[in-house]
Amino acid sequence: MADSPDLIAPMNPPAPIPLRRKLIAGGCALLLLPVIPRLAQAATILAVRTWPADEYTRVTLEMDTELKAEQFTLDHPHRLVVDIEGLQMDTAISNLVSKIKPNDPYISTVRVGQNRPNVVRLVFDLKQDVAPQVFTLKPIGEYKYRLVLDLYPKVAQDPLMALLKDAKNDPLAGILEDLAQNSPTEAPVPAVKGQELPPPMTPPGEPPVAVAPKPSPGRRPDRPILIALDPGHGGEDPGATGRRGTHEKDIVLQIAQRLKKLIDAQPNMRAYLTRDRDYFVPLNVRVQKARRVQADLFISIHADAWIKPSARGSSVWALSEHGATSSAARWLAKKENDADLIGGVNLGSHNAQVAKVLLDLSTGAQINDSIKVGTQVLQEIGKINQLHKNRIERAGFAVLKAPDIPSILIETAFISNPQEEALLRTPAHQQKIAAAVLSGVRDYFAANPALARRA
Repeated sequence: MADSPDLIAPMNPPAPIPLRRKLIAGGCALLLLPVIPRLAQAATILAVRTWPADEYTRVTLEMDTELKAEQFTLDHPHRLVVDIEGLQMDTAISNLVSKIKPNDPYISTVRVGQNRPNVVRLVFDLKQDVAPQVFTLKPIGEYKYRLVLDLYPKVAQDPLMALLKDAKNDPLAGILEDLAQNSPTEAPVPAVKGQELPPPMTPPGEPPVAVAPKPSPGRRPDRPILIALDPGHGGEDPGATGRRGTHEKDIVLQIAQRLKKLIDAQPNMRAYLTRDRDYFVPLNVRVQKARRVQADLFISIHADAWIKPSARGSSVWALSEHGATSSAARWLAKKENDADLIGGVNLGSHNAQVAKVLLDLSTGAQINDSIKVGTQVLQEIGKINQLHKNRIERAGFAVLKAPDIPSILIETAFISNPQEEALLRTPAHQQKIAAAVLSGVRDYFAANPALARRA
């Protein structure tokens, strides 16, 4: 690799000027992370991980100290170049080459080399133009310092296109999108840069549907009830881990996929997964996805954990605007809300007002409807598993804060309990959980047909 001009070309002067992206007003292809003092000796790479997905590909370098990184993009062909200061070539960083899979939607290959003393250069050969986000994360949980490279498509692909053919004017969509993308004192910026959703789309050949703050027309009588299923955690965030090494993120995805098949088999229902593979989705993006597909119900699926392995049972949660129902509830809500810190979000680009406004918009009606559906689901789950509490519990879960969608969080069992961990690993028990949730959801809509928000 030493003969690659991308690797040996110094940063000063840069790569040939005609190829290099130029700074433009309002944006820049060169992003600098906060300057970190240069260390006397090279840092150690602890692990290299990749998380390819249709929405974006994430590359993570875990190391024993925080480093400075610079990145820029090149055209003809598309490449992303990342220079990491304070590193020497070793086996760990070289292993990144083998981590790139042929089916990665964004990365074709990667080349790694010592660009100059104390600087390692990564060159990603890309399959399409990307809008990269490069940021560092401080130690949290079992992770040390992480350098995160998120590769988003420059032209956003909308995975929700098929579900948006029945798009209607939405009085809240414009308000929420504006809040997510604008700061009252700054020029418009994304709430989570690079992680914003594409604008609503309409079927080919039809004029775009304008978003206007006026009453939403009724939905077509033949529109199926749409349920957003949210498998918790994913990617860098494994969630809780059982004694046998079972990761919560894997179990809840399997349960969600089984539940989706059951829902899709119903004549009047369809399901949408906020993630369908092992990758990380920020909490606010999960909520935005549910709203973008105009979901009638949002179900976040998790597996509980506690410091004592004796804790057991299933539970169902709804949002609380005024505090948690117990100290354990506060602990659990904090654990789940920390997913963004563990999974890795570029917090520096967050709009601090978004979370507050979303909470303020979480109306009592939404919470009441959430308690209704949660009660039905809890009763059905109680038929197949012991309940941790025989009533709906409430706490300030960020993922339940869609202002106009009944939303519940299901803790299917305690993965920290060896007996329940063993049950969660079995396809038969996963299917029982999925069937119980579907039964509760059907009872809810049968008793409250108006809450399906249909014409």
